[in-house]
Amino acid sequence: MFWIVISTLAIVVMWTIAGLSALSAARTARTPQGAMGWVVFLLALPIVAIPAYMFFGHHRFKSYRNTRRKSQRLTQRLHPAEREVNPDPDTLGINPAPLEAVAGFRVSDGNRCQLLINGAVAFEAMFTAMDAAQDYLLVQFYIVRDDALGRQLRDRMIAAAQRGVTVWFMCDRVGSHALPYAYSDALAAAGVNLVDPATRRGPKHRFQLNFRNHRKTLIADGRVGFTGGLNIGVEYLGQDPVLTPWRDTNIRLEGPAVLQLQQVFAEDWHWLTEEPLLELLDWNAAADADGVPVLVAATGPGDNTENGSMMFFSAIAAARDRIWIASPYFVPDLDVIAALKNAALRGLDVRVVVPDIADHYAPWLAAFSYFDDLRDAGVTVLRYRDGFMHQKVILIDERLSGIGTANLDNRSFRLNFEAMAFVFDEDFARQVRTMLEDDITRCTEHDTRLADQKLAIRLGAPVARLFAPLL
Repeated sequence: MFWIVISTLAIVVMWTIAGLSALSAARTARTPQGAMGWVVFLLALPIVAIPAYMFFGHHRFKSYRNTRRKSQRLTQRLHPAEREVNPDPDTLGINPAPLEAVAGFRVSDGNRCQLLINGAVAFEAMFTAMDAAQDYLLVQFYIVRDDALGRQLRDRMIAAAQRGVTVWFMCDRVGSHALPYAYSDALAAAGVNLVDPATRRGPKHRFQLNFRNHRKTLIADGRVGFTGGLNIGVEYLGQDPVLTPWRDTNIRLEGPAVLQLQQVFAEDWHWLTEEPLLELLDWNAAADADGVPVLVAATGPGDNTENGSMMFFSAIAAARDRIWIASPYFVPDLDVIAALKNAALRGLDVRVVVPDIADHYAPWLAAFSYFDDLRDAGVTVLRYRDGFMHQKVILIDERLSGIGTANLDNRSFRLNFEAMAFVFDEDFARQVRTMLEDDITRCTEHDTRLADQKLAIRLGAPVARLFAPLL
């Protein structure tokens, strides 16, 4: 009798928690699809769904978003008068207004851009900039590992601090969960400015997996800036035995666009520490007369609208001839799917490059559930087979190219803080096209329908897609 009472009580408690969680999900989910998915999951399989919701649910989202916006408004209010040169929009060949609305910045002219293909080239450029820094360094990565590459980064930050350069460093608590305290202790002992885990705001532990800062930023003296797909770990140099060779892309910026990237870093730092950096940084990056227009678009769950999705939608909608997208994860929302299909139906050359092998199985599996619909509309899906492809690149015609940290998935659209650098220049776009054409030679076209895939994919892809709002 006792065990019957205990079992009944446990069931009642479980269903009560499931019901309350379902109500919370319905109130706080960012999309109707996400709300419905959580409600159905919680009520249909509460014993599994309740722990999942504790990890992935939107806890205190309203409060989090309001606080993040307050931090953003403060950094914007304190920002010195802009010294950017803004080009005539009519000269860009593409209407920048939607992307500018997403970014909260205007397109800045007079920038120099360098395409950095793969880790060896990109890290050499980043480390060279660190070694040449004279005033300050801003360093931010989603993943930092205590391996050979991570120790090179650490040693360069320490060396910079010892020669009088002020260094600010932050990484994401989930992405860098394996980073030992000794790594941070060595930086702190050298005078590097760190985010104190005991006082930092926002998610503090791995139990809260949403609202991750997925940005990768390196800025030297407010003059040179980097962003892209590369984190700090030897796998990004192709030294992972399973995922080698590793294919990735970064961009090096000089000019006023670096100030936009710098302001995004300052906002992230202020959000975590409530310490304003703006007055300590240099805001005088000079425009080059031979430079090109660039816009840095930073998106995240603190935005007023669905800026992550709108960023891709706006770029896709502006295309006249070509849309080529490379992304390691392909779990987009319905709006972006519709934009890609519409472009293909209009006769545009729409290609999506995804990796053939997986580093995260759930989003890799979910992607198969989208491919038939896209291919039926005329989208070409290409599977990259020469190792693992991690780059986040979009090419629109030969007028606009974007390189940064945002994947084509719901997590980048709504749950992570991301940054993309958009370059409005035909010469640079041709460089990106040449790079992607070379990647495409290492691809095979995906031409097998889901019904003809092996059993694990046939059955698993529709199930994985149910979790699309979280992937």
